[in-house]
Amino acid sequence: MQIDIKTLDNTTAGSTELPDDLFGAAPRPDIMARVVHWQQAKRRAGTHKVKGMGEVSGTTKKPYRQKGTGNARQGSLRAPQFRTGGAVHGPVVRSHAYDLPKKVRRLGLISALSQKQRDGKLVVLDAASGGSGKTKELKAKLVALGWKSVLVVDHTVDTSFLLASRNIIGVDVLPTVGANVYDILAHDVLAITTAGVEGLKARLGAAEGGQ
Repeated sequence: MQIDIKTLDNTTAGSTELPDDLFGAAPRPDIMARVVHWQQAKRRAGTHKVKGMGEVSGTTKKPYRQKGTGNARQGSLRAPQFRTGGAVHGPVVRSHAYDLPKKVRRLGLISALSQKQRDGKLVVLDAASGGSGKTKELKAKLVALGWKSVLVVDHTVDTSFLLASRNIIGVDVLPTVGANVYDILAHDVLAITTAGVEGLKARLGAAEGGQ
């Protein structure tokens, strides 16, 4: 498919061809949901922790004899029914990450790219450079373009552009290798540079997905 190339100055710089198998596929919401869940699970810290019976402080002595007191039998004051006792089956430090096939991850990314193209929210930029590196100048350009929430994907992130954009709310910059389903769907506009398009072609065109 043919798509116009824009500049940050809101002008046209020709056109380019986008492969239909990457940007014109039928979006799969179920696959995108699976990939997003996988990404979120990997990001979880997993540092939640409570103490069990063997970890709380306290004596290990039997509170009182087994029979003859009229009370329920007890074996330890560190049992969960007591106020200072340990928790039963509480959370422990662990990783929430799990494996997801590369083919599914690749299909999820293709679906996200195709969804943005279908919604008219995909923009191809000639380049993403910060110029003087001034946040004020870049913000003015983005306002003129009408972009409030935008993800910029470049093959190699320009340092000056990254410095100029990092304090602008709603603007994120990623290299081609870091493009992912969650960030694409979390932003309203997806802006990919011409170099970024070539990078995505190389990444997604490899055998078995190349992720």
